[in-house]
Amino acid sequence: MEKAIYYFNPENDMALANFTPYYKAPAEIVRMADDLAALPAWYAPEGSVVKVRREADIPCWEKLCEGGMSFPQVGWTAHWLSSAYVPWGWSPALVHTLLQAGVGSGFLPSAGALEEWRRLSGRVCASEVLRSFAGMKGICGESWVCLTLEEVRKAWGGWGRCVLKAPWSGSGRGLVFLPCGALPASAEGWAARILRTQGALMAEPIYNKVCDFAMEFRADGEGKVSFAGYSLFETDAFGNYKGNLLASDAAIGQRLSAYVPPETLHGVRRHLLRVLPDWLGGHYAGYLGVDMMICREEACRVHPCVEINLRMNMGVLARLFFDRYVHPASQGRFCIAHYVEGGEALRFHESMSGAHPLRLAEGRLAGGYLSLTPVCGDTRYQAYAVIR
Repeated sequence: MEKAIYYFNPENDMALANFTPYYKAPAEIVRMADDLAALPAWYAPEGSVVKVRREADIPCWEKLCEGGMSFPQVGWTAHWLSSAYVPWGWSPALVHTLLQAGVGSGFLPSAGALEEWRRLSGRVCASEVLRSFAGMKGICGESWVCLTLEEVRKAWGGWGRCVLKAPWSGSGRGLVFLPCGALPASAEGWAARILRTQGALMAEPIYNKVCDFAMEFRADGEGKVSFAGYSLFETDAFGNYKGNLLASDAAIGQRLSAYVPPETLHGVRRHLLRVLPDWLGGHYAGYLGVDMMICREEACRVHPCVEINLRMNMGVLARLFFDRYVHPASQGRFCIAHYVEGGEALRFHESMSGAHPLRLAEGRLAGGYLSLTPVCGDTRYQAYAVIR
């Protein structure tokens, strides 16, 4: 039996939005994919193979294994092999790439499966899950599906300010924030384009957000869904992902319970475990994350479904990395960094390695800095962890 090949393709959400076999990712996203190609090694099962885009990354990876830590036992390839693939996410563009590379069609999802995954990945579907929470105590959150510009104007006028979201877009992309006052012409033009190309727009009020978090799940493809853990993460002002807290599930639950009762969190989890199997309909196998927020109104409440990531995601990666490699008594941060100048990443890496050497306890990370991806002179994107 061939080993599964794990592959990091962060352009997946944009490829789903485009939904053609010929989608080409922007150069900056290609650069991110190249620099972070080794990430699946941290969540792939032992004995798997990780597909990197550059042969030179393979010896670079070996150098990460310094310090006495037992690193992931995976194989490496820079070639497209005809085998089963486990990508970050599936799209027609990835299927086309694999077919062109000679991967057998028996290893690839059908056109019908891709259509269904795209539908479920859209924010319109996530709004259906949000509506299923109606009447639950301790919950907030509204989302309108707008099919015309007039409906957009009505939603914006009713809330005074809101955020418009394209049904399909990459993380931090496809969002336009509408302030109070006159509707900007640029926003109206953008909304008209999304309505024309994607058929709908989501309109949501802007909340007084306290923190972002997610509940991660795993579907078996046969109608069963299990809870995989919490993710407590940070985004910038534009919604771009910045990093995750590395901590036990119990520790994250305790942090969240400082804002809302534990019973509310447990109720949200139980509800999703009831709703998600029917919502997925047995069409999907793999990880999925339900992004949430704690919002401060007259009291703190949980927004239980900001969006659903029907794919692997950084929250699951951080969860698995902590559970496999970090000492349970420690905590830390998992970060994705972007550097704008050549040599900047290497200088940061050398400085952090010197200032925060790795410290192990019982064969696990108990403190220090660890780069999770190779760092070279031309690196622009890096994943790293700092444990304390």
